[in-house]
Amino acid sequence: MLGFELAYDRPDARFAYLVRGRLQVMLCELNGRWETAEMQRPFGRGVNFQMVVDRIDPMLSALRDAKWPLYEQPNEAWYRVGDQEFGQREFLVQDPDGYLVRFVERLGMRTPS
Repeated sequence: MLGFELAYDRPDARFAYLVRGRLQVMLCELNGRWETAEMQRPFGRGVNFQMVVDRIDPMLSALRDAKWPLYEQPNEAWYRVGDQEFGQREFLVQDPDGYLVRFVERLGMRTPS
């Protein structure tokens, strides 16, 4: 729904490598190798992945068509970095394992008001 394509997978290892433009995501189901501690649902507690895309509207349309809930509705946010503010239009969605993914469309920079 979010526009990622399967670059390659290894079904026996329960692994998939996804791409969307410059974004790259490796997904691996529980397999006994990468778990650093006991895993309990939701797995993604406290994790927030930000991904910059050209436009968020097509993603929002696909999620709406699939009736997938948003964790945070689209909004414009400005974040201070040094003596500038960086703007972005963003939304957050939660994947089936509880991971929050923030998709961002850049708005540019400005001097703080």
